[in-house]
Amino acid sequence: MIRLLLPFLVILSACHTERPPGPGGRFSVSLQADWYPQPEHGGFYTALAKGYYQAEGLEVTILPVGQYTSTYQVVSSGGADFGLGSSDQVLTAVSNGLPVRSVFAFMQHDPQAIMMHEGSPVRDFSQLEGRAIAAQSGATWLKFLVSQYHLKNVRELPATHSVASFLADPNYIQQIFITSEPFFVQQAGVAYRTMLINTAGYDPYRTVFGHQRFLDQHPEEARKFVRASVKGWQEYLRDPGPANAIIQQRNPAQKAAQMGFTLQALREGNFITGADTSGAAIGRMDPARWATMNQQLTRLGVIRHPVDAAKAFTTNFLP
Repeated sequence: MIRLLLPFLVILSACHTERPPGPGGRFSVSLQADWYPQPEHGGFYTALAKGYYQAEGLEVTILPVGQYTSTYQVVSSGGADFGLGSSDQVLTAVSNGLPVRSVFAFMQHDPQAIMMHEGSPVRDFSQLEGRAIAAQSGATWLKFLVSQYHLKNVRELPATHSVASFLADPNYIQQIFITSEPFFVQQAGVAYRTMLINTAGYDPYRTVFGHQRFLDQHPEEARKFVRASVKGWQEYLRDPGPANAIIQQRNPAQKAAQMGFTLQALREGNFITGADTSGAAIGRMDPARWATMNQQLTRLGVIRHPVDAAKAFTTNFLP
C-alpha cells in the first residue's frame, strides 16, 4: 500500500518551499505525534512549556494522531516536518522509498511488551507455542518472536487498544506498552505479568524522523529542534509538571494517576535514558544497533528491497 502511494508522495515532497515566519518571527516547525498527547511525549511538551523551542527561534506545533494514521505517510507527503516512530519502521519506510531519516532517539528502548495473567503458564517467549496473542496486524516484533523461538502454531488476534478482553479472559495474552495498559489492569485489581520484547533481542529505538528534503534545506533549524527536544526530555524526567499540564489540557482522558504511572514506568525501565540514568545519552543512536535491526528485518523478509542502514538515520543534528 505504501508503494502505491509513492508517486503521490514524491510529488508532494517536492512542494517544500520557504515558509512564512511564525509568531514573533520564529521559524515554524511541525511534529507529527504517533498518538494522542501522553507522557510518552513528555519531553516535547516540556520543550514547549519551558520555552526551549522559542529560545532556539522555533515555533513548534505538535500534531496528535489517531490509531489509523501513519506518521510516515504524513511526513513523506509534506504534512509535517518531523514525526515519531521506531527504528524498525523507519528502516522499512526507507526501503519502500519514503524520504525520511531519523535524527534522534527519544527512547533508547521501546516499551513494547506482551501481558498475561499472573497465573498464566507462559513464563518465556518459547512458551507462546500454541497460544493466541492480540497484536497489531502484521506486527514485526511478533514475526521476530515466531522466527527466533521457532514457533509453529501462534494465532494472531486483532489488537483492540483496550484491556477489556484481558480482564474477562484469564488465558488472554496481548500486546501492550508497559507504560500504559498495565495501569488499567492494576486499577481493576487483576494480577498480571509482562515480558518486554527487547529482552528477546528485538530492540528498536523510538525515534524522531524528518523529511529528507527538510533536513537538507533547513539543517540549522533541524539542529535547533533536536537540541531543544533533547533538553526537554532531560528536564521532563526531573520536572514533569509543566508538560503534564499541557498534556492533560489537550487530552483530558489523561488523569494524574495514569500519568504518574507512565512516568514511573519510563524511569524504572530507563526507556528514555538507557543505562546512563544521568540523561547524558538521551537522543543518541548507535550505528551497530541500526545495522542489527536492518539485518533482522531483512532476514524476516520485512525489508524486500535492500537498504543501507546508514541512510535511515543521521547523528549530525545531535547536540
